[in-house]
Amino acid sequence: MRALVKRSEPITFQAVQREAGVSHAFLYNHPDLRGRIERLRAQARLAPAPASPADEQSTLVLALTGQITRLKKRHREEVQALRDALEQAHGENLDLRRELARRGGDTPPPQARVIGPC
Repeated sequence: MRALVKRSEPITFQAVQREAGVSHAFLYNHPDLRGRIERLRAQARLAPAPASPADEQSTLVLALTGQITRLKKRHREEVQALRDALEQAHGENLDLRRELARRGGDTPPPQARVIGPC
């Protein structure tokens, strides 16, 4: 019974029988063993079941999924802010080019002369 408790396994007549290698009749015929098994079995029913690894994994998956969702949202907002800033910069660049052309500063540089073979 100690081994079952240590491994957090349920205490039942069948589990004790398998663990100890004895028959059901042996356990039922010894009132002290029978009483102890019944008490431990009753305690296990009253105690809340510990969170199973599947529940812990599920909780972890939910937490990570929420974190990923928040990161994706933040990423989308940052990308949109960068796109807005780029659009504004393009607009300012266009305005500056128009102003430069209006002032006459948009003349092409003089042509370079190609010198023939020596």
